[in-house]
Order: sequence, then structure tokens, then C-alpha cells
Amino acid sequence: MGKLLAIDGLNIVRRVYEASPEPDSAEKADIALRHALSSFRKLLGTHAPTHVLAAFDHGGPTWRHALYPRYREQRAPMPSFLRDALPGFHAKLAGEGLHVLVLPDVEADDVIGTGVLRWLAEGRGEAIVASTDKDLHGLIAQGALVWDHFKGEWHDDAWVRKKFGVAPELLVDLLALMGDVTDGVPGVSKVGMKTAAKLLNAYGNLDAVMAGAGILKTPVGERLRAEREVLYLSRQLVQLKTDVRLGVTWNMLAFETF
Repeated sequence: MGKLLAIDGLNIVRRVYEASPEPDSAEKADIALRHALSSFRKLLGTHAPTHVLAAFDHGGPTWRHALYPRYREQRAPMPSFLRDALPGFHAKLAGEGLHVLVLPDVEADDVIGTGVLRWLAEGRGEAIVASTDKDLHGLIAQGALVWDHFKGEWHDDAWVRKKFGVAPELLVDLLALMGDVTDGVPGVSKVGMKTAAKLLNAYGNLDAVMAGAGILKTPVGERLRAEREVLYLSRQLVQLKTDVRLGVTWNMLAFETF
């Protein structure tokens, strides 16, 4: 059986870059990318995958921006020095035997979600996602595991339940209810993680919550009814697109240890 390692490239690069207190510069970008390359090598050595899907955001508008123009409007753009250095970094990853995927109109999360679910559906073996992105933790419900490279720890079903208060299959509904300030996903006003988890655990899923909202004589019930359209828009925004045309074969993603 094989082992797929899906790496959220910018999740690693940005965290390494932002961990350095120096002001933005070409030198800072160069140092950060050298450390990021070491992180990639460590991931490959730690997990010994048979296949690697290394995904990076393309940059620019995606299908989510077309759906909701205010998506990520508050997020600071990537420092220009780092963005300019990324093509060279991708070339170095290719030199390490990796096939880097950078696809327009979608996010790296969508690329990873598509690849991981396809791999698991075909019964090719285990799938590991290297990322700290909460959106990708929903893949645990389908049999994947998430690896936090920075803490050196596994995230599984039990971890998600402890962290978010719901099962992995309800994570999308939870994020839709509570929103995501980082990505500009609105959610329902004044509904935080604990309230969202309580609703989902009581009713079962988002649709069941909304079916019961009509009889909720509480401020939360009023907001759910008033913000129904925003809520379902939020769910679309946080849900992974899993039918991305990747343009690669498994043979192209095969990885051999040199």
C-alpha cells in the first residue's frame, strides 16, 4: 500500500517567514525559504511517503472571491520579497523530486482536498496532510490524518473533538456558524465556537439546526433566522472544493528517496 503526503506549502513557508522578527527584505525571504526547504526535507524523512502532493496558492482571485467579493479582504498581502522568491523555491522543490501544484482560481486547500479524497476513494493507502489549517481537518472524517509539523504532533478524530467540540464531519458546519475572521467568512453574528458546537451536537448538523431554528425563542434563534442566507454562504466559503482538475497522475506525484 502507498502513502500520500499532501503538503500545504504556504502554510509552512508563511509561518517560517513570519516567525522571524526582521523587517521584510529579500534577505529575510531567502533565509525563510532555506528554513522552509529544511522543513520539507524533514517532512519527507519523517513520513517516507510513496507519493507527495505539494500544493501552493496561485495568488489572485479564486472561485470564493467570485462568490463573495469581501472574502479575505482584511488579510495582509504576501510580502513582495517572499512572493518574488517563490518560483525559485518551487524549482528547488522540483530538484528534491517533488511535483509542485500551483493552480489558478482555487486555493491549495482545494487541491489538497481533491487529491486526498481521490487517493482514499481509490484505496491506495494512508493519506497524511501536513498543515495547521483548520479547514483541512475536515478530511480526517474521510480517513486522513493531519500532521502539525511545527509541534510534531498528529491530529486525528479525538484531537478535533477536543479542540473544536465537534466531530470532524461537522467541522465545516461549525466554521460556517462561527465564521472566520482571518478569511473574512461572516458566519452568524455573536455565535462563537462553544455556541456553534452546542447547537450542532444538539441537532446533528447545520441543516437540522436551521430546521429547528424556527422554534428557538432565543436571541440565537432570531439571529439564525435573520442570517440564514449569510450562514449558507459561509458554509460554501469554508467547504473544500473537491473536484479540482489537478492535471497530474499518481505516477507524476510518485516520490523516491534518493
